[in-house]
Amino acid sequence: MKQSIYEILENVEIAKNTMKMVLAGDTSDCTAPGQFVNIKLDGFFLRRPISVCDYNEETITIIYKVVGGGTEAMAEMTPGQELDVLIGLGNGYDITKVGDAPVLIGGGVGVPPMYGLAKSIRQANPEAKVQVILGFNAADEVFYAEEFKTLGCEVHIATADGSVGVKGFVTDVLKNLEYSYFCTCGPLPMFKAIEAIAKTSGQYSFEERMGCGFGACMGCSCKTKYGNKRICKDGPVLEREEIIW
Repeated sequence: MKQSIYEILENVEIAKNTMKMVLAGDTSDCTAPGQFVNIKLDGFFLRRPISVCDYNEETITIIYKVVGGGTEAMAEMTPGQELDVLIGLGNGYDITKVGDAPVLIGGGVGVPPMYGLAKSIRQANPEAKVQVILGFNAADEVFYAEEFKTLGCEVHIATADGSVGVKGFVTDVLKNLEYSYFCTCGPLPMFKAIEAIAKTSGQYSFEERMGCGFGACMGCSCKTKYGNKRICKDGPVLEREEIIW
């Protein structure tokens, strides 16, 4: 974990109430897809934890949904402004377990870490057949479908209202696919639906309200077969077999 000041290079709306922000600074503590950052905002007591979508040696890309005062403040920020950020938080996905035909499942703001994961899998195994399921409420909320296709992924979209892709939920797509492993990020109800039909082992990245973001406050614990684990420190990625639902 590292605390640093990052400069905003880009902050643009890419879908309904959904923003893409690119930050420039030291990214050396980013070591795996699925990690997150914790952003300090003036006037707000708690930092905002947000998954990393993508990173390179100089920049970090995050995608966030505008849902409250903190993210509204972020959405109004402009290039050149600076942010106090804790970076390299949490553990990420273990791509050594995914096999040759993984399926990556993202629901809403759970989509961004799937992009970094897909990129890492494709880099490690260019021959891998990476299937991606993106779940949204409606067509105007869809983002990054083309970016996944550019990586060489097979992309499936599910929308609750049927305005694009399959009408329904990510599980309505998942039940018809063959895959070697699954990785997912999204809301808990989606996880429970996946758990009911998933055919293989997998990894879940939990979305959870956090206090400190680095394991000190114990405010984001999850029950596992090995005792309580902190989503921010021991997660956010946990393996299917260890989770007690």
